[in-house]
Amino acid sequence: MTQARANVDTAEIGHFDAFGEDWWRADGGFRTLHDINPTRIDFIRSHIPITGMRGVDIGCGGGILTEALARAGADMLGIDMSEAAIRAAQTHGELTPNLTLRYALTTAEALAEQHAHAYDFVTCLEMLEHVPEPAAVIAACARLVRPGGYVFLSTINRTPKAYALAVLGAEYVLGLLPRGTHDYARFLRPSELDAAARDGGLSLEELRGMHYDPLSRRASLGNDVSVNYLAAYLAPESSEPPA
Repeated sequence: MTQARANVDTAEIGHFDAFGEDWWRADGGFRTLHDINPTRIDFIRSHIPITGMRGVDIGCGGGILTEALARAGADMLGIDMSEAAIRAAQTHGELTPNLTLRYALTTAEALAEQHAHAYDFVTCLEMLEHVPEPAAVIAACARLVRPGGYVFLSTINRTPKAYALAVLGAEYVLGLLPRGTHDYARFLRPSELDAAARDGGLSLEELRGMHYDPLSRRASLGNDVSVNYLAAYLAPESSEPPA
């Protein structure tokens, strides 16, 4: 088994396969992703124009972010290791045939081996907490982006507050996400995310916390990174690996 294949948790894939038909139900198990998507797009757009750019969405799931970026004018590839999620993404994408949008069942590491420095920007949102070795995914993102391009990452901070809100509250009390979606032990502190990104030669441009209000079903950005957070990283102009 190659390292690219090894960095996959089959239990996690099975969990998301079970909800494969639910991705595009606005009031389904992934409704929170639909609700926060405009905020995620705004964060990305604050750094790049999106239109006319070539991007890859790592851990695309059912394509909620990938398709939105394609609708914004990007040439998008979405990749995931859940066959059911990829099928859901492809099926929904076919409803708007004029989009430059495609999907593939593969990992970031495998894609980086074949298409290094091929993308203007890379997104990997709400995915890093679902793999055994998030640093390997971040390294692949750094290799996939072209010199001077952007890598956008998001995950959940490993804090008691995050456990209370993102696990107990979101999954068990409010039912905003399917139970078992998150494992607290895999949450990443911003310092851990940044260390892995710097190892790949990326430099931090912006770090923002994201707050979600389940009553209004709206998300907003702020300075509190104690639960969900997003980061924008810039790749160096040279494609040479860091010393």
